[in-house]
Amino acid sequence: MDPVLDLTMWLLICGVGFIAGFIDAIAGGGGMLTVPTLLTAGLPPHIALGTNKLASTFGTCTASLTFYRKKLFDPLFWRVSLITTAIGAVAGTVIVSFLSTEFLEKILPVIIILTAAYTLFTKSMVECPDKLPKKSKKLTVKQSMQGLTLGFYDGIAGPGTGAFWTVSSSALYKINILLSSGLARANNFVSNLCSLLTFVYLGYVNVLLGLMMGLFLMLGAWVGAHSAIKHGNKFIRPIFITVVILMSINLAYNAWFS
Repeated sequence: MDPVLDLTMWLLICGVGFIAGFIDAIAGGGGMLTVPTLLTAGLPPHIALGTNKLASTFGTCTASLTFYRKKLFDPLFWRVSLITTAIGAVAGTVIVSFLSTEFLEKILPVIIILTAAYTLFTKSMVECPDKLPKKSKKLTVKQSMQGLTLGFYDGIAGPGTGAFWTVSSSALYKINILLSSGLARANNFVSNLCSLLTFVYLGYVNVLLGLMMGLFLMLGAWVGAHSAIKHGNKFIRPIFITVVILMSINLAYNAWFS
């Protein structure tokens, strides 16, 4: 049966969408739930990645606007990061379109599991200052390299990009977790949007499924962003990673051994 028409699958996708949006706004990495779910629903890897970009764009847009309104993200200060992220995302998406379905089926579960493990065992610098770093040529280089690298990764795979942004921003710029999260959500939105437009052009998006998941991602992101600003992210991560690893192991087993 087509997973799009299956009521149980619709409920699963909507529920996962809300949870992923909530988690993504807090710590990043919601794609580690949505991509396995879309693959489990029976979508081919290319379509799953493209559909996930459509859904994720809703959530990251909502979260980034929330952080911006709370003055936790300055787009002018981070403009180099935003531009290079867009370039990297388009490049990564174009490259993934040339990869075979069989290759993606085998490599995506591995990427997701490694990303989940990295997110679990990497500690964010939560005690960093609550102010932005000073402008310098070194800062511009850091923004460019970070934007190109993570934008490219988001275009070619995606799961865990938000978590990578949060962790690497704290380390590179010595800013606290809220400023890192604001930067992560904004750049994640840019890479999602650029990657989505490329996937749409290539015809790799299930629009109806992506819109439905996206609406629940948006709702979850709104709740999660406000929770992150108020409470932080430590309480959600262990449960989140456990669920992701279990789902990814199931996908890996199906891809490699069934």
